Amino acid sequence: MNRRNFFHLAAGSAALAVFQDDAIPRAAAASESVNGQKPEEVAKNEDYWAEIRDAFTVDRNIVNLNNGYVSPAPKIVQDALRRQLDYSDMGPYHTMINQLERQIEMVRVRLAQNAGCDPEEMAITRNSSESLEIAQFGIDLKPGDEVLTTNQDYPRMLTTFRQRERREGIVLKTISFPVPPPSMDDLYQRFEKAVTPKTKLILVCHITNRTGQIFPIRRICDMAHARGIPVIVDGAHAFNHFPFKISDLGCDYYGVSLHKWTCAPIGTGFLYVRKDRIAQTWALMAAGKSQDNDIRKFEEIGTHPAANHNGISQALIFNENIGIDRKAARLRYLRNRWAHRLRENPKCATLHSEDPAQSCGIGFLAFKGVDAGKIHDVLQSKYNIVTARVQHE
Repeated sequence: MNRRNFFHLAAGSAALAVFQDDAIPRAAAASESVNGQKPEEVAKNEDYWAEIRDAFTVDRNIVNLNNGYVSPAPKIVQDALRRQLDYSDMGPYHTMINQLERQIEMVRVRLAQNAGCDPEEMAITRNSSESLEIAQFGIDLKPGDEVLTTNQDYPRMLTTFRQRERREGIVLKTISFPVPPPSMDDLYQRFEKAVTPKTKLILVCHITNRTGQIFPIRRICDMAHARGIPVIVDGAHAFNHFPFKISDLGCDYYGVSLHKWTCAPIGTGFLYVRKDRIAQTWALMAAGKSQDNDIRKFEEIGTHPAANHNGISQALIFNENIGIDRKAARLRYLRNRWAHRLRENPKCATLHSEDPAQSCGIGFLAFKGVDAGKIHDVLQSKYNIVTARVQHE
């Protein structure tokens, strides 16, 4: 490398660093350039998405097709997290507890605006598992009471109710459904037919991590409420994945991991609890009686970093500047780009729905007569392609 090339490389690296630090205004400017175009048009605009892609610091030598478990955060979110951690350690009592921790209230307002609910219904948690277990353990149930869900719900949530089965004598009832299902009507009818007089609670995924199937949440909630049954919705993979507002779903509880599709710091999530159910829902970690009606009782976890939840705001702004309609269209476009090629192989079966109302960015494939584990291992060891392997009955 000669001196001229060295300085060209150094200049390029510096430009990249400046660009990544300036990710939010660059994303906003890129979005302005495609104003007036349909989301499906923007989904194919590689110049636009190059602007978004360069805001991240991911390893370009690996093709990561498993962003659902935990997603990378844009550099501007990483920087906000580091900045607040550094400031915390200058104290940390007066810096973290007295100053940074109080900023959680602005995060609560921002999250509520994005999610479509009252800030006083928004508890900030560490992930969807914590959020959902607060609701799962917090609702009073008696021996013999039935909880209805599907056998494709998240394993940890099924385990939570199975522990209550062993400990308290409740009954966990699971229903199955084909992949892909024939229609949203079919999914709704499976829930409706499975409800009995003993059904006291329903847990349903907004979108499953198993197959990427989106459920008719509003219809299920309306049906359940007509029978006096509360509904917990597992929204771990839904928020900032495709457009919706919690206020339009009609659910009683909604749990989210923000380090998934929102690209917030790892260890952030939220729990929505409908206001009239806060008082009758027990906190997972004990809270005083004076907090009975306070959504903050669900945030009682002891000492924790303020930097994580404060970094959520940067991630929300980054997503807002892209726009959820554009983001969902791009996710479907990228999924179809590889799934449509693979479905031409006679050994390959597409198990996610092609209906935009029933799926978005998660693609699910099965290979007939081939060990999926070996495919997973070879893709990673030979080609540096990271995938998610799912084994299910």
